[in-house]
Amino acid sequence: MKPITTIEQFTETTSTAKPVIVKFHAGWCPDCTRMDMFIDPIIEEYNQYDWYELNRDELPELAEKYDVMGIPSLLIFKEGEKLAHLHSANAKSPAQVTEFLEAQKANA
Repeated sequence: MKPITTIEQFTETTSTAKPVIVKFHAGWCPDCTRMDMFIDPIIEEYNQYDWYELNRDELPELAEKYDVMGIPSLLIFKEGEKLAHLHSANAKSPAQVTEFLEAQKANA
């Protein structure tokens, strides 16, 4: 995943016609570390998305704007609009992340 470190970079990244996934995380978050352990094969399988990560402690205004109350959270954006949000409570296993991404295919 490529890091997003500024609001300008976030705006540019999420404004593309190709859908992107932004993982909101923090360095102190054990569930984020757990997700990092299983996410790589999922990223490879769901390569129709560009994948990014954003430290919510470094850009808290974006976490607030997009209702990221727990981490890790995966948000899908396209053309500047949030299309979907996998909340942290439902992002604890590879199966949960895969189910979320499969549901997005069905909604596309």
